[in-house]
Amino acid sequence: MRHSLTLLAAATLAVTSAHAEEGMWMPKQLPQISKGLKAGGLALDPAKLRELTDFPMGAVVSLGGCTASFVSPQGLVVTNHHCAYGSIQYNSRPDRDLLKNGFYATTLADELPAAPGSRIYVTVDMKDVSAEILNDKTRALTGKARTDAIEATEKQLVAACEADKGHRCNVYSFFGGLQYQLIKQLEIRDVRLVHAPATGVGLFGGDADNWMWPRHTGDYSFYRAYVGPDGKPADFSKDNKPYTPKHFLKVASPTASPLNEGDFVMVTGYPGRTNRHRLPTEVDFAFGWQQPTQAKLMGEAIDLIKAETAGRREGEIKMASRMQGLQNYYKNLTGQQASYDGSDILARKQAGFDQLKAWVNSDAKRRERYGADLAATESLIAERQAIARAEMLMGFTSPALLNAARQLYEAALQRAKPDAERKSGYQERDTARLRAGQQSLDRRYDEQTDKRLVAHFLAQYLAQPAGTLNAAWLDAFGLKAGQDEAAVRAVLDKFYAASKLGDTTSRMAWLDKDAAAFKASDDAFIKLAVALHDDDERRENRDKELAGKLQKAYAGVQQAMIDYHASRGEAVYPDANGTLRISYGKVQGRAPGADGTTWTSFTTLRGIVAKHRRPDEAGGEFNAPAEQLAAIKARNFGKYYVKGLDSVPVNFLATLDTTGGNSGSPVLNKKGELVGLLFDGTLDAVIADWDFNPRMVRSICLDSRYMLWQMSTVDKTTRLLDEMQVK
Repeated sequence: MRHSLTLLAAATLAVTSAHAEEGMWMPKQLPQISKGLKAGGLALDPAKLRELTDFPMGAVVSLGGCTASFVSPQGLVVTNHHCAYGSIQYNSRPDRDLLKNGFYATTLADELPAAPGSRIYVTVDMKDVSAEILNDKTRALTGKARTDAIEATEKQLVAACEADKGHRCNVYSFFGGLQYQLIKQLEIRDVRLVHAPATGVGLFGGDADNWMWPRHTGDYSFYRAYVGPDGKPADFSKDNKPYTPKHFLKVASPTASPLNEGDFVMVTGYPGRTNRHRLPTEVDFAFGWQQPTQAKLMGEAIDLIKAETAGRREGEIKMASRMQGLQNYYKNLTGQQASYDGSDILARKQAGFDQLKAWVNSDAKRRERYGADLAATESLIAERQAIARAEMLMGFTSPALLNAARQLYEAALQRAKPDAERKSGYQERDTARLRAGQQSLDRRYDEQTDKRLVAHFLAQYLAQPAGTLNAAWLDAFGLKAGQDEAAVRAVLDKFYAASKLGDTTSRMAWLDKDAAAFKASDDAFIKLAVALHDDDERRENRDKELAGKLQKAYAGVQQAMIDYHASRGEAVYPDANGTLRISYGKVQGRAPGADGTTWTSFTTLRGIVAKHRRPDEAGGEFNAPAEQLAAIKARNFGKYYVKGLDSVPVNFLATLDTTGGNSGSPVLNKKGELVGLLFDGTLDAVIADWDFNPRMVRSICLDSRYMLWQMSTVDKTTRLLDEMQVK
């Protein structure tokens, strides 16, 4: 279930009256911003945006971490290159390097299965289930009992929803657990890779240009959704046929509907999480310890992976997907920290929270209603933070095969129970996902790199004060406090040598074995998973107890904040939580940028030539394909030429309020036509996940004219352009 209990969701209020373009709005809230949408330039009826199965919302889909959209009546889906990166990597080998060279299926038969577990989710319904989740009995509970009661009700609601076969249903929490929605999505399981440009286009600039402006990245790729002969979701089969969506987006004509500076734009997608109104103590902890610590550890992991895969293309390919994720998150965290350090963010958060408490305490009824929850929340947050300090490093010390073994053993234990009593994530509905996760290790596990990472971080963990270490963890591994990396490596070598889980066939066979087989096994990582299980359970139950207490108290704080802002006549929207949202703004640069210069709204093909470097030169991440460079130098621009730019536009900036998960979101013009794909933000504005600043916030978008120019002029993807009705 995708609820926020185990994550202890943040406060989720954001004042929207001050900044017209701020907000990631739920479809049902659109009446609150209809005037702003029309004033901004929207030509469509804002009321239509509320309808999930109408145009254009019916064309927007989730990939389970990124956003995408249908762009043809044959189920063709466009998203970011970095969102399809895992599938490109999974299908790559040294002798068929799709990452480097790109991929284009010239016929339907040439389209490749996406990475195991790939899904396309089409949202078909949202239903408020707050009354069912927070019934009178559950409201009276606290601690683990409250957590368990909420999970039990969620499972019942989901089971009833998923009785409609072919759908995936989840319960989401809003406003810190005050509201809950049941969201129903068509789950398309046969997803195929259709086209991806070369890395020199789709990942042009690599990590060096990530989160930066000016940008020149062709961050796009194409999937196709397939269904069974009966039109319903089905597993991969040669007999399957392309899915026919109810709606698809048309790409804006570069001549009839050219995008210009100042134009209205709107984005619909599935943003991940924002934290704009966490309590001051949470903000202080996040930027004072948690995120700097995470960034340090991730930076070390990046350096180790580079070192261990250097000169080994097979190792580089296997670790590519993980590396991309690490580099992206690392740069995001360091960007947030740079914006936070020396700012007045914490002081403003504290002042706002003090105003809330003053409002509560100024009235006896409010004090009676909210006072206890305010006090309890801060105490419980401190308890959670102490756990995070003690266990942060543990998240970096588990071998990949041990993680696989722990999941496999838990699955065996849960299969012995009735489905409704199993843990979330281990029910029958999760079987395909579990299997896909185990299968994906086939091409994403490099033993040499994994061993080096684990030894490095385990040695760091053992260097902590002995009294803070997890005794069960040490006993199971046979480690002692204070052991250095060489000693740890010697212990690990024995575990890796005595396990067959690195073999895909052997690993997958464990999906069908019972708990007794695990307990009798002599496989080193299976034995380790069994030995650690009791402690895993202890910590899970501890976290559920704390989550239940904090959820109850936090909900009270959320209600206080809602009522406080309502008393001031201020509209609020819930924090992003992976559900469908709408944001709007305009194409607009920024003056001055972080480097003291004016940021123009558009970049052009000239920037690609200026940045280009050979892979053997410094800056080799800017290695544009030779065919592309030749077309640019020949000024072979066609109808995508823009006179005012004297070139083809590549990327553009917009005042869109977005965050992670919005990657791949379609950027629409006033008529609902596709004019771009959102793929990034600027580094000095990623702090917007915590603190919205309208002067700074800009989203970086791929201009559809560059995508079409590359597809038509360089990659010659004629079949797809015809299918997309691009003349």
